[in-house]
Amino acid sequence: MTSYEIIQKTNKYGAANYSPKEVVITEGKGTIVTDPEGNKYFDMLSAYSALNFGHCHPEIVESAKNQLEKLTLTSRAFHNALLCEFYEKLSALIKKEKILPMNTGAEAVETAIKAARRYGALIKGVEEGKQEIIVCENNFHGRTVTIISMSTDPDSRKGYGPYTDGFKVVPYGDAIAMENAVTENTVAVLVEPIQGEAGVIAPPDGYLKKVRALCDRRDILFIADEVQTGFARTGNMFACDYENVTPDIYVLGKALGGGIMPVSAIAADDKIMRVFTPGSHGSTFGGNPLACAVAIKSMEILVRDDYPGMAREKGEYFMKNLKEISNKDIIDIRGRGLLIGVELSCDAAPYVKALIHAGVLAKETHERTIRFAPPINITYEELDSAIKIIKRVFNKG
Repeated sequence: MTSYEIIQKTNKYGAANYSPKEVVITEGKGTIVTDPEGNKYFDMLSAYSALNFGHCHPEIVESAKNQLEKLTLTSRAFHNALLCEFYEKLSALIKKEKILPMNTGAEAVETAIKAARRYGALIKGVEEGKQEIIVCENNFHGRTVTIISMSTDPDSRKGYGPYTDGFKVVPYGDAIAMENAVTENTVAVLVEPIQGEAGVIAPPDGYLKKVRALCDRRDILFIADEVQTGFARTGNMFACDYENVTPDIYVLGKALGGGIMPVSAIAADDKIMRVFTPGSHGSTFGGNPLACAVAIKSMEILVRDDYPGMAREKGEYFMKNLKEISNKDIIDIRGRGLLIGVELSCDAAPYVKALIHAGVLAKETHERTIRFAPPINITYEELDSAIKIIKRVFNKG
């Protein structure tokens, strides 16, 4: 089928909860993807950082193939031989005592919320049903009913009420507002160390340290949503590392699955994780052998090939080149590592369309910001070629 035919069939049978760009991807290798007509593109979005290792990384694909021939699923009714290895490797990487695996980022966020609420009720002594979690404006943590209940995005919320209680929303980056929102019922704060969906927004320097100090002072849990920023994307293993801050609960996903499988998890110490007892939480596919095999290999490559260093160096190179562009519509270029936002004074969609037509896949967020987040293992030759296209498109604008 042609791209047009594929898009028409997709629109005919699929719910309209997405409005994807009119590109059909049929093959991908590394940074390069191909459409049915044979046109090639540089993937500069990386499935919102799920493809930190690029498309079909050969070692990760091989690990998946090998496991496919042995065992894919047991459910958690029985043990499997790889879950313990996954636990050990992730625990060592993130320096937390316990791991709880799920599948998607939203499931991991839900798991963190449940952990915090239960910890507040059972350990801290907050009255059941009154536990509060403080979140930030313009957050994006997923699309479940509970998660959209703490969203400030009208498109995410409209028509989905009644909403889940127990959340207070404060401005992002404002540690004073966060402290003023704390009450005796506060059990946790939930923060993205960089707000990706909001337009690649980093908080003021020192903000995460202030949040950490607040949580220590008021005996509340610090939950960091590193689903998009984790596993080297921002030039450190985790974005919280920029301020040498360790949250109580890490929320992890996307790149953990190596671009092959949906894999997510929360990581915390035993004093928090012990609130979970048999039957209190779970997932049939969470921690399945296939997902574990892929995640284990992904973490091995991440450390062995120094992905944080690659992201840091290539991000600096990419940012330097982007800042050479002279275009009156560009009002800010910001980011960390290979998570970069180009904010415009106008609608970004026409620029995104021109980029795609020229061979660079990107997408706008919050209408005016174009996010660039290529695979971390993009070569400098590929990066130079993509940069030439980006400069040409913006210079024409």
